[in-house]
Amino acid sequence: MNNSSNRIFMQHDAILDLIQGMARLTERHLQDREIEAPVMIGIHTGGVWVAERLHTLLQIEQPLGQLDISFYRDDFTRIGMNPQVKPSSIPFAVDDRHIILVDDVIQSGRTIRAAMNEIFDFGRPASITLVTLIERSGRELPIQPDIIGLELPLADEEHIRLQGPEPLNLAINGSRVNREKT
Repeated sequence: MNNSSNRIFMQHDAILDLIQGMARLTERHLQDREIEAPVMIGIHTGGVWVAERLHTLLQIEQPLGQLDISFYRDDFTRIGMNPQVKPSSIPFAVDDRHIILVDDVIQSGRTIRAAMNEIFDFGRPASITLVTLIERSGRELPIQPDIIGLELPLADEEHIRLQGPEPLNLAINGSRVNREKT
């Protein structure tokens, strides 16, 4: 695959099936830990798309929270401002709540670290359960998801990106353009 190639890895219906399986695993995880009335936060943008579907499937009563972690990234000064920065919205109290944090792809762990930093600026949660659609190699921080839709072995130069929101598609490309998202 050359660096400019882009191919669809998974299409909408298969992604929805994957998310349904993640919902079942998340329900079991919450039951095993005797967690009741969790709240959910999706990470902008792909994590929000996945979280919207999980939020409905899990029938979570509180509104869905959304984080844009652009200002919390440790590489902010290096990569600059994301032109699509949106304000974060957490429409519930964070203190002593069990939070389900959702992202689309986890690779280095830096996005999750930034998201947790921002969550702690809102308060101190009782727990954070990390749910991700895709886990791939390349972890730089010791952050591991609790619920994974799919583990995907990719070469270092390959990147996967959730496209959407309607329809959802997972695309693999060989460029480093999307590295800041992981």
